Amino acid sequence: MLPQEIMRRVREIQLRTGKPVADVLAGEYVSAFRGSGIEFDEVRPYSPGDDIRSIDWNVTARTGEPYVKRYVEERQLTLMLMADVSASQDFGSHTRSKRESVAELCALLAFSATHNDDKVGLLLFHGEVEQYIPPRKGQRHALRVVREVLSHGEEVHSSPAPRTRFRDWVAGLGRRRFRAARQSTHIHRAIQYFLSVHKRKCVVFVVSDFIDQGFETALRSAHRQHDVIGVLITDPRELAIPNIGLVSLEDPETGERRVIDAGSKQFREQVIQSGEARIKGLRTRLAASGIDLIHIDASGSVVEPLVHFFRNREKRARR
Repeated sequence: MLPQEIMRRVREIQLRTGKPVADVLAGEYVSAFRGSGIEFDEVRPYSPGDDIRSIDWNVTARTGEPYVKRYVEERQLTLMLMADVSASQDFGSHTRSKRESVAELCALLAFSATHNDDKVGLLLFHGEVEQYIPPRKGQRHALRVVREVLSHGEEVHSSPAPRTRFRDWVAGLGRRRFRAARQSTHIHRAIQYFLSVHKRKCVVFVVSDFIDQGFETALRSAHRQHDVIGVLITDPRELAIPNIGLVSLEDPETGERRVIDAGSKQFREQVIQSGEARIKGLRTRLAASGIDLIHIDASGSVVEPLVHFFRNREKRARR
């Protein structure tokens, strides 16, 4: 993708996400995460304009006058976006690919952080760590985050990693058993790298289709030190296949090809059951470690699942 087209896409995303950030997400973002970055200081008499949610009802009942809890900033919130840019993210059966949904989500989160004067960083990964951008503040930095997600995602599709002679030989036999780093997904390796370079506590969004295995231990380890949230990006055709007869499919990460009969009702039902089981299983495994999961359909709204998550997080914080 040419630099001019990348910037055009960035501007499109900025325009498309600008209103949701201003109208909805900014306040929801504060309610969901600010509690982890403030500490109690004292109570003081209520003043007109104070948030009624900050009223200390115990002190108010004892004194007969309304009092509110006063908090001070413990530290500035840092948001880290870990975005999967492996080959499977280029798939899209509707108006946008999973990678484009990742970029829009990262834009929403980055602009929300910027709106609240927080820092935001980015880590792009596939089979290896592609790029790490340390957390910083500012609108220009947020735009860079979005630009890098788009540009590196495109590179995954257009510039596969060089092969060794042995891999060329295997590929020539039509037996592609090896996955190039840019094709595959390795969440565990990305988490290990992140923990090695970022020691201070932050909010971490791991955005991926989670087509990987053995990453739960790494996420659990990271969650002990940070606030980790998983974001699953799926495309409708990964969860259900229409009745269109014989179809040739290729796995973008392994290169494996397979002809399937989409005209078979039994096969279509198996695809639906398998997709539902994968999502449910992932949610269950992450929940066992105390990690939230946001599920985003690449063909639908990115804002609504995010707002739903923020509101649920705020409700839990009040309990």
